[in-house]
Amino acid sequence: MAGLVAVLLVGCAPIDATSGGGGGGDGGGDGGAKSSGSTGVSPLDNPDGTDPGLGAVKSDKDRSAAAKVIEKLDTKGRGPKTGYDRDEFGYAWADSVDGIPFGRNGCDTRNDVLARDGKELKYRSGSDCVLVSMTLHDPYTGTTIEWRKEDAAEVQIDHVMPLSYDWQMGASRWSRSKRMQIANDPLNLMPVDGSTNSSKGDSGPATWLPPNRGIRCAYVLRFAQVALKYELAVTSADKETMLAQCA
Repeated sequence: MAGLVAVLLVGCAPIDATSGGGGGGDGGGDGGAKSSGSTGVSPLDNPDGTDPGLGAVKSDKDRSAAAKVIEKLDTKGRGPKTGYDRDEFGYAWADSVDGIPFGRNGCDTRNDVLARDGKELKYRSGSDCVLVSMTLHDPYTGTTIEWRKEDAAEVQIDHVMPLSYDWQMGASRWSRSKRMQIANDPLNLMPVDGSTNSSKGDSGPATWLPPNRGIRCAYVLRFAQVALKYELAVTSADKETMLAQCA
């Protein structure tokens, strides 16, 4: 039924258009990790973010289609971070959000997203919402994590397009209800390895990409899908890097 987890950020250094880094989000998980192949759905086939994971964009045809989506992005510089606070986007993982998938379904966003992407789900006794363990394929690292709630921070929920980035690109002028939408929209949420996510901070693609190179086109496409849905621009450096991943 539901699953989710949170995340927020740390900084990172610039990268070139084909290198990578960590992630950004809030916590959840125990367990060991092992290498695994991609098991998620391509963003091209998952425009609302309700299907599991983040599948690689592989064929020349699909990479060209991804580049065409990215080309639609407007560009501008990041504005000031003045006034930004996570609370400006509502309390973390609120279920009481209208206009997005999974909203008001009786489960918090964190558990919704964990359940979307996890396998072998086990729920707390008496609950069909609160997860206590699962197996998660992490697209950012290409590993599989055996997650337990006692060590929740091993899995974090990444805001693919970070909330601070959103704020600087125009969300500071939005209504609180719209900010709550982008903070809880499954299109913008990805459960991933916690330490990898923490290295992302509020970076755009020009300064952070997933270490799993095979997923980078899918990652920047998902970033673009969020930006386009919420009519947000990206920096010119970010757009250039995004196009390079799908070239």
